[in-house]
Amino acid sequence: MRKRERIQGIFSAQRMSVIGTGTTKKKTKQLTYWYAEEQENGVLKVQAINDNYIPTGPVVAVEMELFLKDYHPEPELYVKKVIPNLKKLEKSISLGESHRANGETYSAEYEFNKAMSLDEMNVRVNFGLGLTYFDRGEVERAENIFKRLVCLEGSFEPQHKHLFNEFGISLRKNGMHQQALAYYLKAIDLVQSDENLHLNIARVYFEAGEIKPCLEHLRQSLLINRELEEACVFLQFLKSKGFIEDCTLDQIIGRESDSSDIIDSLLKKPPKEEANPLKSQTPKAKSASLTEELNFL
Repeated sequence: MRKRERIQGIFSAQRMSVIGTGTTKKKTKQLTYWYAEEQENGVLKVQAINDNYIPTGPVVAVEMELFLKDYHPEPELYVKKVIPNLKKLEKSISLGESHRANGETYSAEYEFNKAMSLDEMNVRVNFGLGLTYFDRGEVERAENIFKRLVCLEGSFEPQHKHLFNEFGISLRKNGMHQQALAYYLKAIDLVQSDENLHLNIARVYFEAGEIKPCLEHLRQSLLINRELEEACVFLQFLKSKGFIEDCTLDQIIGRESDSSDIIDSLLKKPPKEEANPLKSQTPKAKSASLTEELNFL
């Protein structure tokens, strides 16, 4: 017997909404359109279609029985509207990424804005535009993109990891430490066991002059992967510059001990404020002295 193909395509559904108040209040039916894709377990992943016929926004799960009852196929809409516009979106994103890779930032901005007009919630578009602004030194415009990205579902998913990492590094390199931390800490809520993410957080804390949380996240990175070369280099750097006591890798991991006790035992007493190389310098001077040696990120 031939295996049934999984459900995939555009479907319409009627939603009841209430408009007005008091004596003018009334219920109305509204037709909405959705992109649906059946999963291996038979549950449908459903995503709304925007005004440009692009699937966008949060993805919700719908049980098969409810889906067959409430959703109705729209194959003509899928062929005539959705597929052509998805191709336009992908073309603009690909051109934008290509222009940016070649240093053609104004052409990249043009293509990303074309894509944005089709789907302003697209993660690749937002990352691309934000990174383009960073490339041009337009930090304020990049920060506006940052505010959108931290609210977008999908910003921290595995398929966007390289863009996510590049954007976070750009935030840090531009001295936007609080924004970088907000960005990384949201990601850590979603992906607890990513050694590189903990390493990035440690790096931000270091550049912000906060050694204790820096060491806490560096330790978490090493707990996940004690062979992570960049984390081992960072640990050696902290020891060589006198921020922490000389210790072995096993001592900092210290699985049998309370983590706060380990951190406190390794931290050296901070020098006087005027002698602290992190606290006494401007971000630019700090970057030109100590942080230039941390060139592995």
